[in-house]
Amino acid sequence: MTAIDLGYPFFGDWLVQNSPADRVPSHGTTAFASSYAIDFVPLGPGGRTAPFTMGSLLRSEPPERFPGFGRELVAPVSGLVIGAHDAEPDHPAHRGLPSVGYALTQRRRASAGWLALAGNHVLIESGGVIVTLCHLRRGSLRVRPGQQLRAGEPLGACGNSGNSTEPHVHVQALDAPDPTRARAVPLTFDGALPRTGSVITVP
Repeated sequence: MTAIDLGYPFFGDWLVQNSPADRVPSHGTTAFASSYAIDFVPLGPGGRTAPFTMGSLLRSEPPERFPGFGRELVAPVSGLVIGAHDAEPDHPAHRGLPSVGYALTQRRRASAGWLALAGNHVLIESGGVIVTLCHLRRGSLRVRPGQQLRAGEPLGACGNSGNSTEPHVHVQALDAPDPTRARAVPLTFDGALPRTGSVITVP
């Protein structure tokens, strides 16, 4: 299947996680057409997501502690908005020991369905491919279904909704609007696919 090429949906410095450049399926599962999905974690000063303290090891942290929480996101492709949801709460972030407990509830979230995993999200149809951005901040969406978007237009903000351990944006592409029935579509960004662990800087 031919890959769809996207622009990066953000500005500033972002860390690449769970990239299909390193393994497929990138998230360890083919469920919900996520085989080629990629995660981007926003970085703050010093190339960190948030200061890591002893408290980070022992307890969950408010998403506002992370410098990328609320950072603007833009449309990675021109197309038609066919779905938009931003009513899910942004929950605490989990690092250290709290991340272990959160991982143990992964199966429960998966069984609850797409919305429990995606959280707040946008679906954009472009040339027959559905591009999806997930884990957005509650109440941040600036688009609505039926709206025509141009690549680079403001879309919403980075959040920590759905199946997310810290604020980030999850991007994937599908061949149909329903993730439970769709097949995954490969994707690239500006003609390439960044590897896990690399840092992307968009001026």
